[in-house]
Amino acid sequence: MDKTTSIHGMWSSRLMFILAATGSAVGLGNIWRFPYMTSDNGGGAFVLVYLGCILLVGLPILMAEILIGRHGRVSPINTFRKLTRESGVSRHWVAIGWIGIVAGILILSFYSVVAGWTLHYAFLYVKQLAGGAAITDPGATFAALLADPLELTFWHALFMLLTVAVVALGVEKGLERAVRFLMPALFVLLLMLVVYGMTTGFMGQAATFLFKPDWSVITGGTFLSAMGQAFFTLSLGMCTMMTYGAYLPREGVSIGRVGIAVALTDTSVALLAGLAIFPIVLSFGIDPAGGGPGLIFTSLPLAFESMPFGIVYGLAFFGLLAVAAWTSSISLLEPATAFLVERFGVASRKRAALGIAGLSWLLGLLSVLSLNVWSGVRILDRDIMTFVEFIANDLMLPLGGLLIALFAGWALNRTILREQLSDMPPVLFTTWRWLMRVVAPALVLIVLVRAVL
Repeated sequence: MDKTTSIHGMWSSRLMFILAATGSAVGLGNIWRFPYMTSDNGGGAFVLVYLGCILLVGLPILMAEILIGRHGRVSPINTFRKLTRESGVSRHWVAIGWIGIVAGILILSFYSVVAGWTLHYAFLYVKQLAGGAAITDPGATFAALLADPLELTFWHALFMLLTVAVVALGVEKGLERAVRFLMPALFVLLLMLVVYGMTTGFMGQAATFLFKPDWSVITGGTFLSAMGQAFFTLSLGMCTMMTYGAYLPREGVSIGRVGIAVALTDTSVALLAGLAIFPIVLSFGIDPAGGGPGLIFTSLPLAFESMPFGIVYGLAFFGLLAVAAWTSSISLLEPATAFLVERFGVASRKRAALGIAGLSWLLGLLSVLSLNVWSGVRILDRDIMTFVEFIANDLMLPLGGLLIALFAGWALNRTILREQLSDMPPVLFTTWRWLMRVVAPALVLIVLVRAVL
């Protein structure tokens, strides 16, 4: 196979890769979790700690995933098969690819359920624009949604179909066309919401809430939280960046530069989300420390109903959440789809995407039922949805990231590393390799141990 291209297609430019990789990184967690964590952990102090963790853990592993993918030019599993042969190391490293693909399928299963909530709420605001009833009791509305397995299943299925529709078309016709439209739409929606936040009179207070350093609240737990957020926000450990890296052109594209661009864009979106949400939250006297679904699906709709043009704002906000979820879910489905295409033939991409999505959708029904019919079922003192999230997010992703760091730092042939990072000065290359060999594995191991204990 030509080492310069992938059988699945190629990104047409560096910008398209950055948009796709950022779309993978920017998800529901960025729109709320990161701003909330920032405000609750020292504001600007947490941001500085987080950026330090990005430099020490997130960016080095992100670069490793991209370079491994670009050298392999195939799905993660087959890429590790190729690289273990070329580096003369154990084939057991192929397990990294399997861990990433399985984690992606599991995450997509419950992620699609939550993303379905955003579609449901966007639809509620569309109905209001058409003269439908207002959301007068957001708490009751949200509770009714969670209690209805058929309603949840419908939106879960619709979101999964939207994801399949993109992945089934391949890199150029599917992934690239989608991110070419969805990512600019996400940025435009986000900026519109930030501009609206400026009209509330609470933008200064929101900025203080987010960015004013408070070093007194910084603890060891803060560093671990920042480290975990830096790792998870970049979609590391599930081989999505590796898969996207397989479609990245070689000529004129610096892995270091595109990695920095993705990390900075991802962080910027998260902070802008805080500047979009918190002015509204503060202007209506809502406690911004509420965090999570309780604020997004109950408190914020109450504010939207009371503010001028609130219906339009609500539609834009939940549209933003849906777009962020969509760009992330596409990347979750792609690695397993690419593997099946390589295993059974290029002509089977649509069937491969449908098959993997169908499996993930069926697994997602467990999460749907855990919210109502099976709400009393507990596994390790967790409901089914939370348990699946724990296995995939808290265990498999750090494990995958740890193994990627060790593979790139210790097992991968140095010639391959230097070839992929040929534009990197020797001192930076040595520093990056030291981070991959020692610092990143140690810090990710701490995150993994913390999740287990």
